[in-house]
Amino acid sequence: MGSTQKKQLIINAFAMQSPSHLNPGLHRYPTDQGPNYKSIKNWIALAQKLEAAKFHAIFFADVLGGYDVYRGPANLEPTIPAGAQFPINDPLYSVSAMAAATESIGFGITASTTYDAPYALARRFSTVDHLSYGRVGWNIVTSYLDSAARNFGLNTQVEHDERYRIADEYLDVTYKLWEASWRDGAVSHKDGVAGYADPQAVRQIHHQGKYFNVPGPHLCEPSPQRTPFLLQAGTSSAGKTFAAKHAEAIFLNGQKPELVRTSVDSIRSQAKDFGRDPASIKIIAGLLVIVAETDEAAQAKFEELAGYGDTEGALALFGGWSGYDLSKYGDDQDFRFVEQPAIRSMVNHWASTVPGTDGKKWDKKTIAEYLRLGGNGAKVIGSPQTVADELERWVEVADVDGFNFSYATIPGTFDDIITYLLPELRRRGLFWEDYTVRGGTLRENMYGLKGQNRLPEAHPGAKYFWREGEEVPTYARE
Repeated sequence: MGSTQKKQLIINAFAMQSPSHLNPGLHRYPTDQGPNYKSIKNWIALAQKLEAAKFHAIFFADVLGGYDVYRGPANLEPTIPAGAQFPINDPLYSVSAMAAATESIGFGITASTTYDAPYALARRFSTVDHLSYGRVGWNIVTSYLDSAARNFGLNTQVEHDERYRIADEYLDVTYKLWEASWRDGAVSHKDGVAGYADPQAVRQIHHQGKYFNVPGPHLCEPSPQRTPFLLQAGTSSAGKTFAAKHAEAIFLNGQKPELVRTSVDSIRSQAKDFGRDPASIKIIAGLLVIVAETDEAAQAKFEELAGYGDTEGALALFGGWSGYDLSKYGDDQDFRFVEQPAIRSMVNHWASTVPGTDGKKWDKKTIAEYLRLGGNGAKVIGSPQTVADELERWVEVADVDGFNFSYATIPGTFDDIITYLLPELRRRGLFWEDYTVRGGTLRENMYGLKGQNRLPEAHPGAKYFWREGEEVPTYARE
């Protein structure tokens, strides 16, 4: 398909340190290891397995509150039995152990700009970037749950676009801490004569803004990447603009590549307006892949797995994502025709794009069946050839650079991808045989470029670089 020079795909595992991620109820499946989310040995084993298969990274989603809208207000009863992203551990703390047991695989960590101080977050990411030898990425989120807002002392969430304005300044603070607080070459302890570091090469950043006042300096010396590899998943207008400015990789969900393409084009166009190379931004599509020897075997596997899905848990996820409680509607309500425009728009979008739902009534049962495996992302079910054909179509039609593969069961879904799909992708020249830089940083392996440890020069964060020989960073002289 397409040109003879095929794009080498970025392949990530999409996971969550919770009994289930996008698959409420699947913790009941006989071989599912979801309930072992508390075990560091479990995460180390997964990291080693995925590294042996040459996955680029494990990307950990995270939330800071429970899904308590459905049958609410503030009700977790439908959520808890399903293990629907509750309980959930902070993923950052397991990364050092996974990094110590591996060599090259990267780790994307979700952290919020709304509920965490930039000074503290910068320190945590620098620490783990040191301990992982530069294999950490930050998935920048502004958070979306009212339950999180309440637990951080607010009555309700900060308004959506205001969260992105806060996030924009937040990034300026972290860039200054990571890139402009320690000059290149500041640490000199190796010569045995000078002190540990040159005090003239460590500076306060003196950030005073609308939302943050951070004098600095950064508590950590520069880590291998300084700024962790930057990931983002905003799909709103404000989110896409933020991603076009800051993100190095962007996650997009959608049922059809034709629909995802409009978002891809918008982001790449805006990135160009920010002075960035549009092609340098890696666009990663989220998919659930169920693959087996044949199309029929894959479909049977999907139907077996779906039988373990938890309807109430799926509707709880819907409530958290949308903010709407479907329990207020009757069981026979077709949500394509409901008065609430936001629900009507969302469900009509699914009705027009989700394969195999023609003629279906989109009531609560249909919505739950759709969401209980893989959430609201696209599902690709079939033989290695069928799945690979569809992935190639996504690359060609949507101009994506790779995929975040979620799971129905863990590690079962990844085992099937490793056994059936990756050999077919390699046969087609779509997936590497090995890491571009073994033992390299996440940024090197995501860009496929040895030596690319730092932000690219065209990235807005690069203006904060404090280069060797400079008395202060260039931006501070302007």
